[in-house]
Amino acid sequence: MARRASHNLVGDAFMGVVALAIFVGALAFQKGLPAASVVASSRPKTGPPTALSQTTSNPNVSIVATAKANLAKVGVYDSEGADKPSRTLDNPQPSGAPLVFLVKDLNDDWANVYLPVRPNGSTGWVKRSDVDLTKHDWRILVELVSHRITVYCHDSCPNGPVPNDVFLQEPIAVGKQDTPTPGGVYYIKELLKPPNPNTVYGPYAYGLSGFSNVLSTFNGGEGVIGIHGNNDASVLGTDVSHGCIRMSNPGITRLATVLPLGVPVDIRAA
Repeated sequence: MARRASHNLVGDAFMGVVALAIFVGALAFQKGLPAASVVASSRPKTGPPTALSQTTSNPNVSIVATAKANLAKVGVYDSEGADKPSRTLDNPQPSGAPLVFLVKDLNDDWANVYLPVRPNGSTGWVKRSDVDLTKHDWRILVELVSHRITVYCHDSCPNGPVPNDVFLQEPIAVGKQDTPTPGGVYYIKELLKPPNPNTVYGPYAYGLSGFSNVLSTFNGGEGVIGIHGNNDASVLGTDVSHGCIRMSNPGITRLATVLPLGVPVDIRAA
């Protein structure tokens, strides 16, 4: 099989609007979320990339692969062109959210993607015929030592470009010493709305593609790392969680109105 030149697409994040369509779902990455509902994200306004050159014209653009709605499972292959998948992933996800991947590399027939599985940083290949591709220029930087989250965008910003591409920056709370927030590159895989906004999760919680390195399970869930609001603003700037990232309720609510799924999240330990 002839293969055109492949392009590295890891970069900044995704453009889009969140439609507040609610689906029944359950994900327990921390206590209280099993009864949460899934908030569905709409497609980015930029639409699908129709040529490889479009995906690399801006280094701050990322590509997201969303499993086609008619597929119950998506095959993941160890290499492009492999005869059989090494694993399959459910579509939608167990929470009810659509299965999404952040694209690392791309050619005409295959996409090399980050996977929402253990171990953290896992990648695999999916067939382009099994996914829809969209692009955006959102990204999130989490600095653990500084206890700070910064959300960047450019053309995707609701009211146009902002100074230094910074859409939002604020203090956060992160994992305690014995349950640290793991560093690495992840992406937003689902947006959940807890039934009670006055809990430790606040009004919204993003599930990431990463997992705790010390907790194999947590309160019935898989130890998924999340970004969510909180009910105690005094903890912001401290190490207090089981690995999740807590931010202000106004901040997470603001993000929930603009971020789509598939936004890269770069968590830095230093």
